[in-house]
Amino acid sequence: MPPLSSLDEHALKELVAAELEAARDRSLGLTTEALDEPELTAQVSPLMSPLVWDLAHVGNYEEQWLLRAAAGVEAMRPEIDDLYNAFEHPRAERPSLPLLPPREAREYIAAVRAKVLDSLDAVRFDGAEPLTARGFVYGMVVQHEHQHDETMLATHQLRKGAPALLDPPQAPAPARDTAPADEVLIEAGPFEMGTSDDPWAYDNERPGHIVDLPAYYIDTEPVSNAAYLAFMEAGGYDDPRWWHPKGWEWRCTTGKRAPAFWTRDGGRWLRRRFGKVEPVPMDEPVQHVCWYEADAYARWAGKRLPTEAEWEKAARWDPDTGRSRRYPWGDVYEEGRANLGQRMLRPSPAGSFPSGASAYGVRRMLGDVWEWTSTDFHGYPGFRWFPYKEYSEVFFGHDYKVLRGGSWATHPLAVRGTFRNWDFPIRRQIFTGFRLARDAEGA
Repeated sequence: MPPLSSLDEHALKELVAAELEAARDRSLGLTTEALDEPELTAQVSPLMSPLVWDLAHVGNYEEQWLLRAAAGVEAMRPEIDDLYNAFEHPRAERPSLPLLPPREAREYIAAVRAKVLDSLDAVRFDGAEPLTARGFVYGMVVQHEHQHDETMLATHQLRKGAPALLDPPQAPAPARDTAPADEVLIEAGPFEMGTSDDPWAYDNERPGHIVDLPAYYIDTEPVSNAAYLAFMEAGGYDDPRWWHPKGWEWRCTTGKRAPAFWTRDGGRWLRRRFGKVEPVPMDEPVQHVCWYEADAYARWAGKRLPTEAEWEKAARWDPDTGRSRRYPWGDVYEEGRANLGQRMLRPSPAGSFPSGASAYGVRRMLGDVWEWTSTDFHGYPGFRWFPYKEYSEVFFGHDYKVLRGGSWATHPLAVRGTFRNWDFPIRRQIFTGFRLARDAEGA
């Protein structure tokens, strides 16, 4: 995809229309085209909404922002706004709401989409209105739908029964080689963190600002299943020395002793992946571990989780040019450099996508697994919420840890080197892993 700043208004609107349709095709493929009505309306876990809620929610969000706010069109279904307001109804209670049934939900979101496309020509993408400048609000809605698609994939992973999603029949094998070293040194010095000029970046990615870091080492690859299994076999889950006090409390309360969806069968470990049980692939990044597990592993390994700033500098900063890139490899997204967009229903094996390395040679910082950092979620200096507080600001504080980099389930439009995700440190249903860092001696 070309840089948004290089597109004139006509080309940008063509891109918006195409990406709206692509996101919708993906949403339907995860809902009404994959499951029958009872499974769409059921709740597989109190952590997740019924899939039919997500489906109607993306349409209601689109109606509110692209029809009412951007195009000034009269509300279509204002009576359902409360039902699909994520802040009014926690996920655990959504099955009890009078939700639109699947067929009606699909008809509703199709009607919204038709009006959005009809009104697109009349909306100006100039800089006079921040909401529509460079198509920001349209990019926000596209990203929002893709984020819910990733949430839908987490719901699919939690559901029981026969597989509804199948691996692509001819998924191309990613290019692979051997990483040059287990870790690389990131030299001390300042870099630009965040962004002030990315047209579709969220408020929590702004403003761009200078951060000066001491030297540190960071792993060139995320921690693998094989490495994590060594921690398990060494008694890592049974030794409180490695655990944060709240993490040890979580471990003792839950009884967890392995990543989510792992089971032991005799002398081997298996995992359940979208209804299919298979041997744990030892060369893939470990997935479905919470922050406490990642932190315990890091202590056991004699290292630590990187801070959010350390992660971003290793991913984006180019010491030769003295500037931060939009992606680890450059400013333009290119297929084949990262495992993104649900093209594989799993992380890629170690050594994959060498062409996606950062300027420092750090691999797979976008795609494969979301990576836990040690940082609590807060706004950057000078943060201002836009266009609504509930996207970021209400989550700031010590309760949430920042995740970076996206996963195999994240769409390329919904992630970049500045993108910030966050969640509770006990969450494991999301597609999370981690890599390690350590201080440089004498730094």
